[in-house]
Amino acid sequence: MMELGPFRVNPDGKTLWYNKNAWNSVANVIFLESPAGVGFSYSNTSSDYITGDSKTAADTYTFLVNWLERFPEYKTRDFYITGESYAGHYVPQLAALILQNNKISNQTVINLKGIAIGNAYIDDEDQLKGIYDYYWTHALISDEIHEGIIKNCNFSLGAILSEVCQVYRLEAHEAKGNVFPYDIYAPLCSESSNSPSISGFDPCSDHYVYAYLNIPEVQMVLHANVTGIPGPWDFCSNVGDNWQDMPLTVLPTIKELMASGIRVWIYSGDTDSVVPVTTTRYSLPKLRAQVKTPWYPWYIQGEVGGYAVEYQNITFVTIRGAGHFVPSYQPERALTFFSSFLEGKLPPSDG
Repeated sequence: MMELGPFRVNPDGKTLWYNKNAWNSVANVIFLESPAGVGFSYSNTSSDYITGDSKTAADTYTFLVNWLERFPEYKTRDFYITGESYAGHYVPQLAALILQNNKISNQTVINLKGIAIGNAYIDDEDQLKGIYDYYWTHALISDEIHEGIIKNCNFSLGAILSEVCQVYRLEAHEAKGNVFPYDIYAPLCSESSNSPSISGFDPCSDHYVYAYLNIPEVQMVLHANVTGIPGPWDFCSNVGDNWQDMPLTVLPTIKELMASGIRVWIYSGDTDSVVPVTTTRYSLPKLRAQVKTPWYPWYIQGEVGGYAVEYQNITFVTIRGAGHFVPSYQPERALTFFSSFLEGKLPPSDG
């Protein structure tokens, strides 16, 4: 309700407005709250809340198979998986499991055609290095702090960060000040300011969604919280406190997906500092894919919507002026990107 869905919540927290750039205008979309314990999702078995990457993929796969068995008319439809942020783990792992299980005889086949991951957390080394380089290149930290991080921090996978490195990391986070990390150019939400971000996104949108989804009548109509779980609906849960497995990198899994022939796209909003565009740009060379279509600006209505580069079996697209939640900040550009992804065409090179 803040990003790509058909409705957004008004500031009153009680009514909705229609999102003309919703992704369901070009595709049938299933929104899945996963793993168990996120959003309105729940389990009657307490051990289900002790989870991790592998269990999340397995549970999601089970859901999809059961859903297709209940609605068999969709079995032959092309199927795509999208997600953002830590879905840089969820999406590739689920896709790999689907391809693996599709080979099993008498198993429901999921007609997977491609994946798209936004501001994707895919590699720990590149994630850490990319954050601080992004801070520096966007004038959030000083030359001295950046140089201290370069000299004292070993972000290699599995490396232990030194105390000196940790000091510089802390200084970096203090130096950048109280900026909104998911969109460094957006204002903060406050009662005294109703200013939208540069992109036009209302920084208080999460407050409106929180209020709306905690209205009992809304939950009833949505068939949500049917078991009467105590406490309000919230954006985040404590599921991560019991996380059991998390590989340091999913790049090997992404390489397997590239070799499988399915469509693999990674996209980045370029004003996000949480999983910034730099992290993805550091990871792409590790995939050792040859460039097919060199880096170019893509357009929408005569303006640059972002930039794109097509490699052998993987495509990278940026969305200009978008933060971590790309469809929230640049809905029209996000829909153009998504439509291109579904069509298997690069974003338009002219307006």
